[in-house]
Amino acid sequence: MCGYKASESCLNRVRQFYSNRPFVVPAQRIESQVFPSAASSARIKTTQNIPPSHVTDMCLLFPKDARHVTCYENPCYFDMKINTMNRNFPNFLMNTLIEQFFTMQLYANNLDNIFEACDEYEDSLATPRANKIRKYNPVSDYKSFFITIQCEHNSNGALTFDELDSKNQNTAIELKGHPIFVGEVDTYYNVDTNGKHPPPPILRTVHDTFWQFSPRDGGSCLYDTTHLFDQVINQVTA
Repeated sequence: MCGYKASESCLNRVRQFYSNRPFVVPAQRIESQVFPSAASSARIKTTQNIPPSHVTDMCLLFPKDARHVTCYENPCYFDMKINTMNRNFPNFLMNTLIEQFFTMQLYANNLDNIFEACDEYEDSLATPRANKIRKYNPVSDYKSFFITIQCEHNSNGALTFDELDSKNQNTAIELKGHPIFVGEVDTYYNVDTNGKHPPPPILRTVHDTFWQFSPRDGGSCLYDTTHLFDQVINQVTA
């Protein structure tokens, strides 16, 4: 609360209020799933079956090697989309090298206002790796690429949750797309000159969740398994 410049008297009232009541800490959980199949030379079409639960964002990563854990490049795809629960995410076909996609990624990652994107991230979003006849030699670090797709949207200044929640039922999440540069100039599919091709892409889902605690003598707290979420919230809203 210090970032909101709360006064000491305000902080004391909050401490007093929760000194004998359970409380909730909002949090986010990230789950990672590897799609079952990789891209071909003509397209990517693969489906993962998982139970989406209060998903706020979906992130796509495109490793060129199964051992890569932090280095991901732009696959340079167009007509890309995720389809799940009879809806397309986003609501337009993505081209990973055009201005609309660039703007969408800055917005989705809160880099369009107070915070600025680093040069490496912007280069990974905006720099073509080839043209129709040849590959380009890299002149920067292009390995900071990932796609963030929001499952909630801004409506009159407030986030509207689009309810990407399957009520714990397994649901198909399908990824589709086509390469912008085809054949030998496809820098994503052709990992090297020895015939190596990339492993399947990775899907990471971001879920809204919460931690529930009860106060304990001495100013500490314990994870609460005895109170229902609604009971804790109602004590504040009542």
